Amino acid sequence: MCDVAPLLHLDNGFDLRPATAADASTVAWWMAQPHIEKWWEQHWSVERWTQEIENQAAGEHSIPCLTSIDGDDLGYVELYRVRHDRLAEYYDWQEHDWGLHVAIGDPGRLGKGLGRRLLRSLTDALFRADPRCTRVVAEPDITNVGSVRAFGAAGFDPQGELQLPEKTALLMMRNRAVEA
Repeated sequence: MCDVAPLLHLDNGFDLRPATAADASTVAWWMAQPHIEKWWEQHWSVERWTQEIENQAAGEHSIPCLTSIDGDDLGYVELYRVRHDRLAEYYDWQEHDWGLHVAIGDPGRLGKGLGRRLLRSLTDALFRADPRCTRVVAEPDITNVGSVRAFGAAGFDPQGELQLPEKTALLMMRNRAVEA
């Protein structure tokens, strides 16, 4: 598993748990939804998602998770150490930076402020769980206005465009609050 995988306790009614092979059909269904497929481009079979989840869970790159709110599955989350990710090639990362990818699966849950609340809760939990982490980053597609808006509302600041192989991304970063 990803080094120093934090045990995260989320606020505001959200829960987070590691994804397992048993979750592959749910993740595959979510990834087939137009609001996700357009950005993730991972409309894969259940079998391929089973393998992806198992590979991620066994490796050091990322932690695949499912999130829920008030007991109902909400979406798919990947937490990753930037130093193990290709993103490290594109910005001046720090040793303990965490990154995240988030997909809210249920189309009926969109546009209700859940994204920004979830992103804030995830980031707060990473900061609590890993005192060495001072920054959490994301790289949404620059044309994904909803995602960029949600990250901004969750306290992430734009750091500039990155030209990744499959997209032009906006590097967004939330810094740990400095206590006075």
